Amino acid sequence: MEKFLEPYHFSNGMQINNRIVMAPMTTQSSFFDGSVTTDELQFYRRRSGVGMIITAVANVNSRGKGFEGELSAADDRLLPSLTELAGAIKTRGSKAILQLFSAGRMTNSKILRGVQPQSASAIAAVRPQAEIPAEMTNAEIEQLIVDFGKATRRAILAGFDGVELHGANTYLLQQFFSPHSNRRHDKWGGNLKNRLRLPLAVVEEAHQVIRRYARHPFLLGYRFSPEEIETPGIRLTDTLELVEALASSPLDYLHTSLGSAWRPALQSKESPLPINQQILTVLQQRKPLIVVGSLATPIEVSKTISQGATFAAMGRELLREPEWLEKIRAGQTEHLRYQLDRQEMDELDIPKAMQYFLETNFAETMDFS
Repeated sequence: MEKFLEPYHFSNGMQINNRIVMAPMTTQSSFFDGSVTTDELQFYRRRSGVGMIITAVANVNSRGKGFEGELSAADDRLLPSLTELAGAIKTRGSKAILQLFSAGRMTNSKILRGVQPQSASAIAAVRPQAEIPAEMTNAEIEQLIVDFGKATRRAILAGFDGVELHGANTYLLQQFFSPHSNRRHDKWGGNLKNRLRLPLAVVEEAHQVIRRYARHPFLLGYRFSPEEIETPGIRLTDTLELVEALASSPLDYLHTSLGSAWRPALQSKESPLPINQQILTVLQQRKPLIVVGSLATPIEVSKTISQGATFAAMGRELLREPEWLEKIRAGQTEHLRYQLDRQEMDELDIPKAMQYFLETNFAETMDFS
């Protein structure tokens, strides 16, 4: 238990007070224009104190919007909103990380107000009512890279401590890496090297913006999903190549997206070892790794750190127990909540829109009491 309470020092000089990270969670609670609401500010302020808080996704341009109530970092007019958000997160010492993304084909023309979604190729996602996206032109891809850089600049100016590039959960950066959604025959698609080109270009653009604008240590992270269920789709062997490329990039950390932190691969049977263990083997401590996935108890978190992860990320656990870290420090582990009482969600400062989202989309996984 002592290990995850210890600070961590990044090579760029930034110190994180402890090894607990609040995982990015969709709130669906921002205003129509992507600015932050007071409900969201209180949600994040209540959970400040963990080492880092990674926000819900913020789109980098209007065509990247994935759902209603989504945060945005797509315009300079949103700087006051982003500044408020960074300040709320940092209330009790947490480092504020803004997660940046574009939804790609994981949106629809209704959300985009009549505009067709876009992706690497004109291939619809395998889900009900999925729309066929427009294949992005070379000029649109180049502009997307610039948009990620501009959003990174806004995060710096707003007082965030870092950005996380969202290359997971089937969104656009993953769509370019995936052989299912990327059927291109130019430099942006085809073989694995070409499918890696956009994620690495976005990493490099964000890195250059940080070098130009950041006056203090500023983190650059990348989140990825190790597997896809589609055929063709991303397999663990592909992801280990991605990890090797990211380990040689200017990133400060990597972040896996898994529902269970130490599960084995579902699609690739070459090794029985857990996915994260195989990723750590490839990393060889070249980059810190954030591990997430059903980590609820202090023992589970301690095990995760002892097995090689640098940070343990928690989502649902910090929804139902905002004072998780404080109770452990006070020796009150017997008072930790492991179920979410619907009647307590207001008291826990969970925004109303998020409450509805949890009760409809995540009812089976939230452990409601």
